[in-house]
Amino acid sequence: MNINDTTLGHELLVSSNEAAVEFVDFPKMARLSRECVISEKIDGTNAQIFISDDGEMHVGSRSRWITVKEDNHGFARWASQHRDELMSLGPGRHFGEWWGSGIQRGYGLTKGEKRFSLFNVVRWCLPGETPKSITAAGKLQEVLPPCCSLVPVLYRGVFTSDACDQALEVLRAHGSQASPGFMKPEGIVCFHLAANCGFKKTLEKDDLPKTVSGA
Repeated sequence: MNINDTTLGHELLVSSNEAAVEFVDFPKMARLSRECVISEKIDGTNAQIFISDDGEMHVGSRSRWITVKEDNHGFARWASQHRDELMSLGPGRHFGEWWGSGIQRGYGLTKGEKRFSLFNVVRWCLPGETPKSITAAGKLQEVLPPCCSLVPVLYRGVFTSDACDQALEVLRAHGSQASPGFMKPEGIVCFHLAANCGFKKTLEKDDLPKTVSGA
């Protein structure tokens, strides 16, 4: 084999090896100076309602499916009692916070009162509110069933760290927006729409890991 044959064989070997390894391209990065939604972070327990395409409803906590017999602070029981209303959410996964009496901070709610506040404040609006346009094509927000609420929005606009700091100061000065009069709110969640990613910041112990701060 002359040098040309050797070079050709090497090129064929490299090509063969490359073909056997999956190529993964570098992901696109979102621009930071884009719209974000800053909402109050409520200190309760994570919850979800999953509605399948064939109309079945499943109820979950942060890490498992739950039932009335194996519940999480009564969320499955509540969901069972409000099944007809919740089915109007439509197919998909609907995440939110289950909070109130007997859960974490309690927020001043007593006698077993609890609430389910959904996270997706872009898609939904509360009953009685005028739905806003959420797409360039003019698609409107959907109206939540009366049994559900939304996490309070503190800011919506171009992301800046100052906007996050100002939202925290509003909570520090005026207390929880989810439960007016409760003066020990937890913090904020900043959801960056272009990145499709959320970040949390708490009023206390924000510099500590979750295992220490509990947030």
